[in-house]
Amino acid sequence: MGFAIEIRQRYGDVVPDRWPISVEPLPEELLSSWLHRLALANGNAPRRFAGVLGLAARMWSPHLDIRVPHNVTNLLCLQTGLPSENISAMTINGCVMAPLLLPLRASAHRNRSTWMQYCPQCLAGDEAPYFRRQWRLASRVSCFVHGCGLRDRCPACHAGIAAFDQCELVPQHFCAMCGFDLRAAPRASVKAMSRRLERAIADICRVEAVRGSARTSDAVSHVLRAPIAAEVRSGRTLTNLSTAARIRCFEALAAKPPDWLVNDMDTGDAYRRWMIVAAGGHDALTARFADFLETHQSARRRKHSSPAADRSALLAAYSRVMQLGILRDDRR
Repeated sequence: MGFAIEIRQRYGDVVPDRWPISVEPLPEELLSSWLHRLALANGNAPRRFAGVLGLAARMWSPHLDIRVPHNVTNLLCLQTGLPSENISAMTINGCVMAPLLLPLRASAHRNRSTWMQYCPQCLAGDEAPYFRRQWRLASRVSCFVHGCGLRDRCPACHAGIAAFDQCELVPQHFCAMCGFDLRAAPRASVKAMSRRLERAIADICRVEAVRGSARTSDAVSHVLRAPIAAEVRSGRTLTNLSTAARIRCFEALAAKPPDWLVNDMDTGDAYRRWMIVAAGGHDALTARFADFLETHQSARRRKHSSPAADRSALLAAYSRVMQLGILRDDRR
């Protein structure tokens, strides 16, 4: 049986200004994560894709999360059709939480931080597994969706996340060192009180970022000194600790009053932070305040409410007023 062979135009000749496959960014996706997916979709291993962008191979994509050179942005816009603002939105450039970013560190020493964390259950639930921007923050130790602890290493070989160093056409949720599927990592446990404190800290930083950079800087500096307050690896900042060590730090702090978070503050600001921590987050505090107002306003309405009007008497009075108005008009 013969096969018909027809000579056709190459894809590159038909669409010379675009890479064959375009990949849409996913919600809260980190730029490096999107670049790894883009590389694979176009038949390039992530490590080789660095050369396509004119970059050195070593940790090339994590560096782009922080700062993207104009020539790289222009190339990505040209080849993908994605607007430059969409590319910038995936970075963490100029983020008020920048001091809390995990440092770019290629090695994965047991007791030190790595540059990236992940939630195995998030990766397992993704149609296309990807890494979130919030996972780069040292102040995050758990997943707000699944309630489990984040991980910063492959549980099989204990290597850090190194999708940027992958030489094969393998999705980024497989360990670049041993091939373990990170979606299958065991669930890490975090106590409920630690998760409440973590969410409160995130809300304090978010709320104070709106109010001004000085307040944000103060909140961030207190959080960075959390290991000293928790007496966990005294003298080291939060960004230098592994995820497991930071979980222990939050568990120790959750059992203490939040004095460490309000030292050297004005009374009003300190009280606000106390209230957010006590409620377990800003949204929880707002909900409690709303319930308080509703309860007291309902009681006040019951106390001062007037008797219900007789509907039939009200309609009769309205009819009389209308009749009087008509009579006055007739007399004119």
